[in-house]
Amino acid sequence: MSTIQPVILTADHDVLLGFYTKLFGAEEIFRVPAEGPAFYLGLRIGDTDLGLVAKENPGTGAAPRILLGIAVDDVDETLGRVEALGGSVSGVPHDMPWGQRVAHIQDPDGNPVNLTQPIPAQF
Repeated sequence: MSTIQPVILTADHDVLLGFYTKLFGAEEIFRVPAEGPAFYLGLRIGDTDLGLVAKENPGTGAAPRILLGIAVDDVDETLGRVEALGGSVSGVPHDMPWGQRVAHIQDPDGNPVNLTQPIPAQF
């Protein structure tokens, strides 16, 4: 289990489960309740846990106060699959001077996610 675990409130577990599974290889590791419609889904992406909690009306429109940064092997390849999985792309990838290639996307619920890939630092 991760020391700090981000949890996303969502009205549609299935959509976000499919998005994070297909784009990042997330694995479902925990479910409450074990049978029937889930209230909580625990996912693992790499060595990190991500929770999805069912909430009928999670709210939209407010400025996000949390951002998921997810490391991937190839930002450009991953970015090419986002929209087909229901997410949206906010722009082209950029090489940052601190040694990351970064692209900004949103998951199907509109949550901001940064795709990151290590590159040689440009300092």
